[in-house]
Amino acid sequence: MLLEWYDRHARVMPWRTSPADRKAGVMPDPYRVWLSEVMLQQTTVAAVKDYFRRFTERWPTVVDLANATDADVMAEWAGLGYYARARNLLKCARAVVADHGGRFPDTRESLLSLPGIGPYTAGAISSIAFNRSEVVVDGNVERVMSRLYNVHTPLPAAKPELTQLALGLTPKDRAGDYAQAVMDLGATICTPKSPACGICPWRDPCQARIEGTAAELPKKAPKQPKPVRFGVAYVARKPDGTFLLETRPDKGLLGGMLGWPGSDWNDAPMAAPPIEAAWQTLNVEALHTFTHFHLRLSIEIAHVPAEAEPENGVFMTLDPSALPTVMRKVYDLAVGAFGTD
Repeated sequence: MLLEWYDRHARVMPWRTSPADRKAGVMPDPYRVWLSEVMLQQTTVAAVKDYFRRFTERWPTVVDLANATDADVMAEWAGLGYYARARNLLKCARAVVADHGGRFPDTRESLLSLPGIGPYTAGAISSIAFNRSEVVVDGNVERVMSRLYNVHTPLPAAKPELTQLALGLTPKDRAGDYAQAVMDLGATICTPKSPACGICPWRDPCQARIEGTAAELPKKAPKQPKPVRFGVAYVARKPDGTFLLETRPDKGLLGGMLGWPGSDWNDAPMAAPPIEAAWQTLNVEALHTFTHFHLRLSIEIAHVPAEAEPENGVFMTLDPSALPTVMRKVYDLAVGAFGTD
């Protein structure tokens, strides 16, 4: 029933193989499946499509990606967020080349041994790329299962129960198509608000539809308020238009990315300026929200002479698109202030 619906209504994605092609024996490229799944974590399909296209045009195979420089990959990833994913992307690509001859392993267990691949991604790759009968549970699948079985346990506590329910429905045949079918069902019909129950292929067995509870499922535990952290960003510019930037430490938020010199992000940020100059404090802050906290960055700007040499960091011509989002927000505010001096 669901697969018949999927054969007619499958979403067209740049990383997918159509149901017709899969039936004809054309299997998806594991590299493209893996790349898309990593990119889609905590991100929307609409946001990912252009990134996926640029990555696969620049690095069409896992070998190409493994041979890329860290700086190039981090710059291409800029703006997509959750930058640990980009670091793990490179580690995983290099492990596939070094340990598996440039070919992704085809079982969940072996995929789990690769850097940055957890249970969900391992299940998705083994199911979609290799047609193994593995459970794949994302937010769409959780919503579909909670309604299909009328599960009222709030998330995230309900995850193990919903995973078991999804596993019980996973077929031996066409497992990859089935996994994508449930995701498509949640994305297009069994939506968070106003689910289109009347045209759902699982309309008849859906317990939440029968009980009239679909609109209130899945239930979620109340979110805890996010704390606010503070920081300082220093933006120095030379007469030739170059800016002082540094590469952030590999570990931690925005690890390995370009950024402005500044303080740690905490309750009472303190940091000495990176270079001697007449620093000016802007009367605006760069505001950004991460997964676990809100950030408020005060901004210090300074014109510095051409011969100025910092102890750390480097002056460079800046492509703002290579900056992570929070650093680009700082740039947008600072460059406007420089322009009015």
